[in-house]
Amino acid sequence: MPYLIDGHNLIGKLPGISLQQLDDEEKLIRRVLHFCNSVQKQAEIFFDRAAPGQAGRRKYGRVTAIYVRQESTADDAIRRRLGQLKRQARNWTVVSSDRQVQAEARSWGAIVLSAYEFAAIMENHQRVGSIIDEERPLGEEEIADWLAAFGIDEDDAD
Repeated sequence: MPYLIDGHNLIGKLPGISLQQLDDEEKLIRRVLHFCNSVQKQAEIFFDRAAPGQAGRRKYGRVTAIYVRQESTADDAIRRRLGQLKRQARNWTVVSSDRQVQAEARSWGAIVLSAYEFAAIMENHQRVGSIIDEERPLGEEEIADWLAAFGIDEDDAD
């Protein structure tokens, strides 16, 4: 299920990223891209207050960043996107802490997560992934368990 994300809502909930940083949006895109690659999902991240001449869409693999013109907001853009999706919206997850956006998303049948909930999912996924990816030598007991699982006698393993 792909995601529609209010970027500035999420930035405020992730450790290591602050709205005061000049590269906050780029940092968020990288983090969401890493998450989406690992769960094989797509995401559209909406950022309001685009600098003049910078509004528009940019594709980063599984993540599309939508920079919303200053006359509008990310909330408005997410609501418009839900309207474009119509019945397909039920196949999407909307990440926003705005109650009006959440209500509209629910009315279209989309799953709704607050920015805090989604940040927790991302952080938990990253933590679990780093534990799994961590390289360490196997202990003697783990080696014995693997040998037994494959029906190999420990004396023959040398």
